[in-house]
Amino acid sequence: MCRVSFLAWAFCCLFFVQFQTNSVWADPNQPAVEVVEGQPLAANVKRLVAALDYLGTPLPKLLVKKLKTACDERDAKSIQRFLDSEVLCVVSLNPEVRTKVARGPAQAVLQQGGFTPFVIKVINHSTVTRQLQISSPQAGPVYSGAALNSLKRQAQTELNRNENTKNASDRFLEVELFQASPMTVKLSGLEVEYAIALIYCHESGKREVTLEFDVGAGTQDIGFRGEVPVLFDVQSAVPVKLSIRDFDGQPTAARLEFRDQQGRVFPLQAKRLAPDFFFQPQIYRQDGETVLLPAGKLQMEYSRGPEYQRLTKEVTISSGSPQTIDVPLKRWVNPRDYGFYSGDHHIHAAGCAHYDNPTKGVTPRDMFSQVKGEGLNVGCVLTWGPCFDVQRQFFASTADRVSEPLTVLKYDLEISGFGSAALGHVCLLNLQNQTYPGTLGTTTGWPSWTVPVLRWCKEQGGVTGYPHSALRVNPPQAAQRFLQNLDQDKSQTLNSNEAAQGLLAKPFQQIDEDDNGELSVQELTHALEQAADELPNLAVPEMNGGGAMEICVSTAEGVCDFVSAMDTERIPEWNTWYHILNCGFPLKVSGETDFPCMSSRRVGQGRVYVQLGDVDELDFSQWCDGIRRGRSYVSDGFAHALKFQVNGASPGFENVSLNQPETVEITAAVCFAPETPKAVAYGLLDAPEGRRAQGDTRILHAPRNSEYVTGGQRLIEIVQNGQVVAKQTVPADGKIHQLRFNVPVERSSWIALRQFPQLHTNPVNVIVDQKPIRASRESALWCAETIKLLWKNRNKIIAAQERLEAEQTYQRAIRTYLQRAKEAVRTN
Repeated sequence: MCRVSFLAWAFCCLFFVQFQTNSVWADPNQPAVEVVEGQPLAANVKRLVAALDYLGTPLPKLLVKKLKTACDERDAKSIQRFLDSEVLCVVSLNPEVRTKVARGPAQAVLQQGGFTPFVIKVINHSTVTRQLQISSPQAGPVYSGAALNSLKRQAQTELNRNENTKNASDRFLEVELFQASPMTVKLSGLEVEYAIALIYCHESGKREVTLEFDVGAGTQDIGFRGEVPVLFDVQSAVPVKLSIRDFDGQPTAARLEFRDQQGRVFPLQAKRLAPDFFFQPQIYRQDGETVLLPAGKLQMEYSRGPEYQRLTKEVTISSGSPQTIDVPLKRWVNPRDYGFYSGDHHIHAAGCAHYDNPTKGVTPRDMFSQVKGEGLNVGCVLTWGPCFDVQRQFFASTADRVSEPLTVLKYDLEISGFGSAALGHVCLLNLQNQTYPGTLGTTTGWPSWTVPVLRWCKEQGGVTGYPHSALRVNPPQAAQRFLQNLDQDKSQTLNSNEAAQGLLAKPFQQIDEDDNGELSVQELTHALEQAADELPNLAVPEMNGGGAMEICVSTAEGVCDFVSAMDTERIPEWNTWYHILNCGFPLKVSGETDFPCMSSRRVGQGRVYVQLGDVDELDFSQWCDGIRRGRSYVSDGFAHALKFQVNGASPGFENVSLNQPETVEITAAVCFAPETPKAVAYGLLDAPEGRRAQGDTRILHAPRNSEYVTGGQRLIEIVQNGQVVAKQTVPADGKIHQLRFNVPVERSSWIALRQFPQLHTNPVNVIVDQKPIRASRESALWCAETIKLLWKNRNKIIAAQERLEAEQTYQRAIRTYLQRAKEAVRTN
């Protein structure tokens, strides 16, 4: 070899050695051993060992012993040599922050249905301190089409990310980095550190996946070097059989929620298709059915709705052998002992949080599991605009064939998303025919206002009502409306004569805070703000929503049976009802959830309990008739009025007749759950919007929590014509409390029992001297004002060919309320 060639060879060797000064290659199958300071690397590895132990997948004891010695000696090379055999992927960041990934030597074995931790080695020549991210084209939800607004209201928008719009069939993976303590969210900047990836697989068998890593947009290296294919051997999950027994030992269904030590839910929500719903953490199973779970320890919470105790126990899932978990349920109250049968008259099998891909909603069998698993006796599944053409196939004039003697499912209609929805959604129950004349089974050709639809339902023996009924007040706009309508001298204030032409929220003297004889827009706004937090109140709502818009019209026409409650804000729900009752109309209240639109957590969030006596088999028509007659109370299921009588008369059965004013005796039996969720919906968490938002399930109003309130006191109030006339406090201890009140009745009145915002009975009418109930002049005027404003806001939406009849009907209703105002007692 000539001298020049030898020198060139030596120079190349020197250059190669210099290029590799940061890496020592001991084994071609092992990741490179990098030069890095021992103390910070040792600290990182100690935390990694502790995290793996916490995750339930500790490293082998001999390896942990070796690592401990190496860490104590701050021997960075030995730490890497020992730990690198456990590395699944090596992520390298060059000085330009480009990410490259290589396969490590660790075995690629996964557990179906569970998260498996893997060690990731990060070689950071860039020393950036960004967050490392992992992704995969095989990851993501298996569904698509859930309404974003519905998920927003319940703070679950993460369930809609990367939805499966292309109907991909290979979304069997979920990947994430474990970045909770003792690990860190961001890279430290050290030349070498270790991280933990958590990988979940929904399927079993051999599965090749692509793992991608980066530290932000645009940091993956070119030529697919930022990703690596890995062939995983996915071991089958354990099919766990569930032995579910009701409080009486009979087989039944239950609500079940499985979580690991880190609080992760199983089965994974993003991989759920019916019968399991991706937007719920829980699942529902009947006795004898199974659930696929990963091996290991899980916490199981189980119940069957709010009438049952919420119980928990740790379960250990063993791989390789059949397994059965006993699920013994316990009630704290049984309304059936008092003749009451629960139901939710408003649930959906499509639309809102439901997906429309891979199927257009879900089936009766899927909905039945939800209804039975929540302990409901009746579930009314209402077909509406979304997926109408598919879902209408499940309609029948009688209960669905999946029904059981004490758990009934019936498909009916909500007119929403088509037809008269702009004038108010309506629930049509116990239909014999779901096709409106001339519509040919489509959503085209329906009336554009609600009264004709309600009348059509009534003509076939159906029961009618309005859902999500809160009519909301906007105080600043309402104040401006007063000035626009009443300020005759254009002074931007109202004098007493001008104000007398309208319906003020409070007496003139109370609104006139500065006693100058004029009402400013600020004073009017302040009075309306105060009124909006009171029950009842005379603040006229905006009449521009989608709930009980036409209820004052249809009630006057005699075609509306009920107003819905228990899903929207309680004050505006009950306020409308009170005013209509004060006018002498026999409007009843029924409980609903509007699942999964108002609340997607569970069916039966709002409930109606109908008095049917002692029956062994439910008749859906009789149950609906009980709603129509008001033989019921509404509740969230954690509060109950198992008895309410006025002079021995129960709601919906008969009136109490008095020849002259006298005192009536009221008896009641009430009970409240010993523990109740801590939320605005139950009145146990203050809403930022104030008392007017209490009871609302439509939005959370506060960060979601899983806390429960144990015990406490509940205020029982006796309401006469909307005003509290007696009250008593009882403990929330799961016990039945007998109550007795004596209430003087001077004129014909309605009387009911409530506990705000969880419970309300339907009223008992007390008729004095055969006079009709005309309890409040102001209530009648309030109803008339809502009709006038609704016509002003929405009359152009009514189809031209229907508008004349609608206007005549509106005007007839207004005249009816004004006449009743003349007959009524002034209350303000």
